[in-house]
Amino acid sequence: MEKTKLTGRIVTRDDPGYNDARTNINLSLQRYPRLIVFCQNKHDAVNALKWARENNVPFRIRGGRHSYENFSLLNNGLVIDLSEMNRIKVDHNKQLATIEAGAELGEVYRTLWRYGLTLPAGNIANVGLTGLTLGGGIGYLTRSAGLTCDHLVKLEMITAEGKEEAELITVSRSEHPDLFWASQGGGGGNFGIVTSMTFKAVPISRVSIFSITWGWKDFEEVFNTWQRWAPFTDERLTSSIEFWPEEVNRIEALGQFVGTKTELKELLKPLLKAGKPTSGIVKTVPFIEAAAFFNSPGGNRPQNLKRSGSFIEKPLSNHAISTIKHFLQQAPNQNASVWQQSLGGAAGHIAPDETAFFYRDAIIAQEYLTNWTSPEEKSQNVRWIEGLRTALSKETMGDYVNWPDLAIRNWQKTYYGENFERLREVKTKYDPDNVFRFEQSIPPLRRSIFF
Repeated sequence: MEKTKLTGRIVTRDDPGYNDARTNINLSLQRYPRLIVFCQNKHDAVNALKWARENNVPFRIRGGRHSYENFSLLNNGLVIDLSEMNRIKVDHNKQLATIEAGAELGEVYRTLWRYGLTLPAGNIANVGLTGLTLGGGIGYLTRSAGLTCDHLVKLEMITAEGKEEAELITVSRSEHPDLFWASQGGGGGNFGIVTSMTFKAVPISRVSIFSITWGWKDFEEVFNTWQRWAPFTDERLTSSIEFWPEEVNRIEALGQFVGTKTELKELLKPLLKAGKPTSGIVKTVPFIEAAAFFNSPGGNRPQNLKRSGSFIEKPLSNHAISTIKHFLQQAPNQNASVWQQSLGGAAGHIAPDETAFFYRDAIIAQEYLTNWTSPEEKSQNVRWIEGLRTALSKETMGDYVNWPDLAIRNWQKTYYGENFERLREVKTKYDPDNVFRFEQSIPPLRRSIFF
């Protein structure tokens, strides 16, 4: 039988663009692949998988380059990069959007906006939509419209059939429903190579947004007020809050409301009574302007970083709030922060076992963030993140699989909760030989292989 040849745009270590081609969002975890194939279409992806299997070359799948632990990179293997497969097709009448696996969120927003549509998704413009969706997908429409994965209608996926084969299949509620379930929060890269996804889009026009800032002295009052207000207010309002170190002297709450500025101002009254706000903005804008407003510039560029997170099921105690405050007083630098987003609403109307995304009962997603400049700062920053996560563990649960953390030992239960064993069954059915694997990939049953 004739051997498969790699097709697409191929980058090797000898090419002048190699360093740019291999670079992911996290510069603190360097990887040096042997080859990077930038697939131009699904056939290139099929060929890449076949070639890797025939030649016994380890590989990783990459989309938006935003894997915080660089799971989409490896040393001395093949990276199957889908970023140049980014076509978007919209059926306006049916409100369906078919989006290739490499499309970035910002371009998705801009394209759908031309049809008066959008998806409930994230706030970083250059994050890959596919990875975001496969892990769940939270953002400023979560409470009004649900998670990104809740709008998934079908997807195309290349699975590893047979000894050296690669088969392109369609996955939906009626075709391979178990794999469709797993694709709604089961994480990227576990079951196959997704080449495109079709979503039921959401009509959108104008929305109202807000920003409120406070100084450090209002820490406890603002924290307590926001966490007891944000997850329980009108479901059309999704918000976040971020706390920076004491010397930064800044707390900021942001939010988006699918309604009028007048209604939003009324809903914000409890929050505005907390402490003494130093600034505030409330305005109604076209949705696409709101997306630009929330776009996080710091999240768009490669840097030395560490992230972790957890979910919160009930408001944190005063002791936990004091713990967060203490850690921010001892932060390794001014870039460190604790970020929270309100959940519930439409995202909480779905049972934990209805999709692979388990944490439907959570009221808040909480992320721990830091970044630094010089390599010698890494250990201090990583220790700070892990210390904070551990110190809050009695009042938090799990972690969002899109915020992976290699330091988490029981990551199986942490990411997937009670859905993990079912995910292993799906893995066993579609990838019994564990072809698709990385450091925290779901292992098949009978083969407890951990990397």
